Amino acid sequence: MVTRGVVMGEVTVRFVGGPGDGLLRQLPAGPDGAPPQRWIMRHPDGTGPTQPGPDHLYERDQPDGQGGWSMRYVRTDAYGVSQ
Repeated sequence: MVTRGVVMGEVTVRFVGGPGDGLLRQLPAGPDGAPPQRWIMRHPDGTGPTQPGPDHLYERDQPDGQGGWSMRYVRTDAYGVSQ
């Protein structure tokens, strides 16, 4: 993706705590190579019910020393509350 002349990439993120604990995902990276400050995860295992489920809020933590980052669990809200 190209935005304002800057090529946007992805960065590997490990989710720590909450329902996504231990999951590795590719998230969009900013121009500095860091993931977003906050990320809302829904159905982290991809098998959620047909109806929307809760939103799990994670916040960027720190680089992992291997080119990735960690995102720490903050809280779970009912679907749509985080938006």
